[in-house]
Amino acid sequence: MRFLRGVLGAAATAGAAAALGATAGQAAAAPPAIGAPAAILVEPQTQDVVFARHANQRRAIASTTKLMTALLTLENAKLGDVYTAAPYSPSPGESLMGLRTGERISVADLLRGLLIVSANDAANTLAVDVAGSRRRFVAMMNQRARQLGLRDTHYANPVGLDQPGNYSSAADLVKLTLVLRQRPFFRQTTDMGTATLHSGARVRHLVNRNDLVREVPAVDGVKTGHTNAAGYVLIGSATRGGVTVISAVLGDSSIAARDSDSLRLLRYGLARYRRVTALRRGAVLAHAALKFRDQHVDLVAARSVLRVARRGEHVTTHVVGAPSEVEGPLDAGTRVGTVEVRQRGRVVARVPLVTARAVSAPTLGQRVSDYLGRGSTRAVLVLLALCSLYLALVRRRSARRRNGAQGPGLAS
Repeated sequence: MRFLRGVLGAAATAGAAAALGATAGQAAAAPPAIGAPAAILVEPQTQDVVFARHANQRRAIASTTKLMTALLTLENAKLGDVYTAAPYSPSPGESLMGLRTGERISVADLLRGLLIVSANDAANTLAVDVAGSRRRFVAMMNQRARQLGLRDTHYANPVGLDQPGNYSSAADLVKLTLVLRQRPFFRQTTDMGTATLHSGARVRHLVNRNDLVREVPAVDGVKTGHTNAAGYVLIGSATRGGVTVISAVLGDSSIAARDSDSLRLLRYGLARYRRVTALRRGAVLAHAALKFRDQHVDLVAARSVLRVARRGEHVTTHVVGAPSEVEGPLDAGTRVGTVEVRQRGRVVARVPLVTARAVSAPTLGQRVSDYLGRGSTRAVLVLLALCSLYLALVRRRSARRRNGAQGPGLAS
């Protein structure tokens, strides 16, 4: 079912929300049928490629070019910096935030204009102010793409207009998105339905061009794009129940097709995964006897570990190096071993195994009592007692014999 947008208004919004609310059985039964000529769906924590179609094919990418513009800005400028708007002569129909040449505006607001309304004038200003010129900025873009291992990516401008040598692939766009999503500002900005900018020459009100962010609660990004050569492009993300999936569709024929394909992919991904508590802080995983005492101390996990796993997949734990006995003194939380969290045959987390409570040093009385209470000690003591008794009997017999030998002589 395609959830057409725009002319269908609220009906389309309700359909989209229902799509992301599908049950696991409904969505995971078969890969989604989509129309985009190139697409990919990724679950970041497991690094699973859940769906792929010509994911490494080099294609025009329109304004998703601005993802690299955003990354270089975040890496080379501060959000509170104030830049001067550079001259820009747009062609008819370009996306703009209405900058005036010479206007002073914060980097944060330029990035919001770049990511929310895909403003070409913001991209131009960021490029010029970060690198000194568009040409130098494009060189930086290509150098960073090589550093990130984006083998099917090359840039010719910081805006995304159709130009030979400006291309990427679905897989590379998702890789770049995952780098950007490590930054809270990027995640927050791409999840904004609207924004009001207060720096610059006037107050600006922005409405996100990604209507899925505005209309579907689970969708939280990322970036749209459209040119004649690229068709309709959307890098999408959705989060539900602690699971996030990232999609990319390239070359769709319309906004409706782009949104429908993205929703089908996101729904499919969310239904296939769940977040599990692989390890809970304070969970008792082992015990250690207290030396010289008939007691033990619980050994527990120092922190929790949450993992994303395919439905039906198991995440296991394994205790390494836990002692069978400890003496003390030990503070509560003293590390005595390690808990390994394993998924798909590999260790995905290591957590300290610690004492659940403080362990005091044994007293002299406990040491003596423990010594006397040992089985081997008791055996030795019994043997010594028997030996002592035997020696006493021997001495008594010897004394009687001596007394008996002396008796007749005295009588005479």
